[in-house]
Amino acid sequence: MADKKCKLLIIGAGPGGYVCAIRAGQLGIDTIVVDEAAPGGTCLNIGCIPSKALIHAADEFHKITHANDGPLGIKTGGASIDLAETVAWKDGIVSRLTGGVAGLMKRAGAQYVQGRARFLDGKTVAVTNGDEITQIRAEHVVIASGSAPVELPFLPFGGDILSSTEALSLDSVPDTLAVVGGGYIGLELGTAFAKLGTKVTVVEAADRILPTYDKALTAPVAKRLAALGVTVMTGAKAEGFAEGQLTTDQGVVQADKVLVTVGRRPRTQGIGVEELALTLDGPFIRIDQTCQTSMRGIYAIGDVTGEPMLAHRAMAQGEMVAEHIAGHAVEWDKRAVPAVCFTDPEIVTCGALPGEVEGTKASEFPFMANGRAMTCEREDGFIRVVFREADHAVLGLQAVGAGVSELSAAFSLTIEMGACLEDIGSTIHAHPTQSEGLQEACLRALGHALHI
Repeated sequence: MADKKCKLLIIGAGPGGYVCAIRAGQLGIDTIVVDEAAPGGTCLNIGCIPSKALIHAADEFHKITHANDGPLGIKTGGASIDLAETVAWKDGIVSRLTGGVAGLMKRAGAQYVQGRARFLDGKTVAVTNGDEITQIRAEHVVIASGSAPVELPFLPFGGDILSSTEALSLDSVPDTLAVVGGGYIGLELGTAFAKLGTKVTVVEAADRILPTYDKALTAPVAKRLAALGVTVMTGAKAEGFAEGQLTTDQGVVQADKVLVTVGRRPRTQGIGVEELALTLDGPFIRIDQTCQTSMRGIYAIGDVTGEPMLAHRAMAQGEMVAEHIAGHAVEWDKRAVPAVCFTDPEIVTCGALPGEVEGTKASEFPFMANGRAMTCEREDGFIRVVFREADHAVLGLQAVGAGVSELSAAFSLTIEMGACLEDIGSTIHAHPTQSEGLQEACLRALGHALHI
């Protein structure tokens, strides 16, 4: 058994863990990062990046195969897709990024140890890698072990029943696919496969898709799903799968594959968290304003601490924790955390929703009045601003539309900087861009929109 010592030990090399390690290294903190998989975590290896690669490939294929149907005068011949080749391209991107993350941690001075970590006590962790065991003792420990897909007992993963991980590694396009769960993961992947030519059926237990978003934001997504030929069953519960048939309480769905996307659970089992008797919020680890747990010197960041389970939230927490351990006066502030749903069209939210804060009003600007949206043949959607009536402070921003994920930085910056309607309304926005809709929504709230 080998022994190591450090000031900071991070369990998990996902977005939260590796950013924490890089920032800690920059601050001169002696840091070790432990993970049994390649650096980058779920997001980089089997989540965010691979799914966006598949979504992009599906978008390109769909454009080519349906170019003849549009008004642009484009005429094409037959098109086909080799999904195995697409997956190989995706894997190449992942490989480049994981190598880049490893290099960044090394350059910052953080040491990477591969293996499975388990707490022996509040300061000591045993790392197992095959027959080799390394014992690491640290002054501070950060739990950044992420999350895993929730498995249904009557739809266990394996064979034709897929989690998002297996769905992103298929070597051929299935003829039929049932998606159990109409949240953002299910709809992102379901939409991609529909564009690749799969007959997709979504089975959602709630009364509408994307139930965590308001109905106005999800309506354009529902309309687009229908246009893509996706069948959506709401208020429906899956019951089992056998011989190419998914049984639900509303009937049987033919499916070559079943993708189960009903949520994610914190990955805390097996690392000894239960022995530490940390205070929990349900299945998640409770943290304070500095991401410290109920045991002094042990921190938790990212998905293990609950919603929102977002890579950029984990990154921000990781950076903050490193600075806190270095003695900086910092605290976690989650008011301006943007969330993006990469459906078609995309959805972005940041800050307060309409009616969520007393004394607020909302104003919208539709993309059907935006020149750039017209030239891209995507006039569906809108930008909405939520503002306080008393002083016009912008407290929330939401949008649904093609490519609106790229507006997320402007949304979070607006709220973070404490901007008011007049600030955004008087800022010159480039024309023609969809970002003009942000300015127009604010001008409309002030009573003098220019293009509606």
